[in-house]
Amino acid sequence: MNEQLLKLEPAPVWAWFKEILEIPRPSKKEEKIIAYLLDFGKKHDLETLQDEVGNVLIRKPATPGMENRKTVVLQSHVDMVCEKNSDKDFDFEKDPIEAVIRDGWVFANGTTLGADDGIGIATQLAILASKDIEHGPIECLFTVDEETGLTGAFGLKPGFLKGDILLNLDSEDEGQLFIGCAGGQDTVGRLPYEKANVPDGFSAFKISVSGLKGGHSGDDINKGRGNANKILNRFLWENLEDLDIRIHEFNGGNLRNAIAREAFAIVMIPDDHSGEFKKRIEEFEKTIRDEFHVTEPDLKVAVEETETPGFVLTNDSASRLLNTVYACPHGVIAMSQDIEDFVETSTNLASVKFEGDEILITTSQRSSVESAKTDICNMVASVFNLAGAQVEQSDGYPGWTPNPHSKIVEITENSYKKLFNTQPEVLAIHAGLECGLIGDKYPGMDMVSYGPTIKGAHSPDEGIEIESVEKFWELTLDVLKNIPQKD
Repeated sequence: MNEQLLKLEPAPVWAWFKEILEIPRPSKKEEKIIAYLLDFGKKHDLETLQDEVGNVLIRKPATPGMENRKTVVLQSHVDMVCEKNSDKDFDFEKDPIEAVIRDGWVFANGTTLGADDGIGIATQLAILASKDIEHGPIECLFTVDEETGLTGAFGLKPGFLKGDILLNLDSEDEGQLFIGCAGGQDTVGRLPYEKANVPDGFSAFKISVSGLKGGHSGDDINKGRGNANKILNRFLWENLEDLDIRIHEFNGGNLRNAIAREAFAIVMIPDDHSGEFKKRIEEFEKTIRDEFHVTEPDLKVAVEETETPGFVLTNDSASRLLNTVYACPHGVIAMSQDIEDFVETSTNLASVKFEGDEILITTSQRSSVESAKTDICNMVASVFNLAGAQVEQSDGYPGWTPNPHSKIVEITENSYKKLFNTQPEVLAIHAGLECGLIGDKYPGMDMVSYGPTIKGAHSPDEGIEIESVEKFWELTLDVLKNIPQKD
């Protein structure tokens, strides 16, 4: 499987990427990729360590003549976001990712590709396995559970790393060097609900919102994309009383760091309103498609009859659910006052799920300003409080403050200009990077983050541009050649 990847350049990177695609690695279930990395280190006779939370560290000595260079840490995360199209039969815990090459890009067949951050892993393995790449002492750090909790970076202990410089291989826009990132926190509302009997003279329908692009809740939050939870909720809120809609279930979105692509609701409609209900669905679809005609050309709102459920929400519970989702903010909250066109603060209404006797509403907040992050978390919590929901908030993670005097940024920038005869962008990113937590544990670490071009991360549209991987590889090798000597 995926043999076509072996025809791509740079050959060493794509060969290792092919192997990685065949190893299941969902967040919090990374035992197979961890075992693979430990075995890799043993086979290549390299010092290999694993810490208490599962992070793997593989050390490789300097090539002859480079022993006096500073030690460089190459870092990526081993887990991947597991999203698939609703019509795709796929088990992320067992099945290998199926790569598809199209128009200069590598995609997956109906699932996330896992180039975020599988391409970083592949690059590290290619360097570790090489016999002819020039470099000083290197440490390859593979962290666990970046996507759902930053568990690996949180659990990293001082002293595990010996390096002075860190190259984070987890950015997604070739030609951009990142020197700072936003901090983040999750806010979850647990909304209790009460059940009522299914009324007589009602028929059951399933309303579905699909065809949205979704994407990364940091990188893509400012691109004007639709949120399936918000769209579905809007229709129900506007028609709840007028059509006497009774709600059985609302299910939308999946991951805290992905914009909701799909959502559905199971509802009961009075038989004498079913014709009007279907008409309003059609009208709503036209309206919402017009609003998102540029950013969401494939948006669909569909309805179909379904089996009668065993209960519906009481009118009060349904009203509280819809008002909560409607009032919950989503999207860009503030743009940076210091960096042009840079998102400072945002929030993502990630998912709405029924769990037992509660409705779980999951959101995530990001900001490069700590006080603003606290403010938007409080804003979301206040909505949940007003609805009578129990509020849970994660500990959050720190941002990464840019260092204008960074030596590794200067080296990477110079290498890029020399190799490609153009100036890279040097900027901060609204997404969360592990650099913030690593820098917190290792305050003196000099860091930069970069990578090839990946579009549609965290969605089944995820693709990686083949040409950008070659530039990413060349840049990494040149940076390693130009690492300064130890002080």
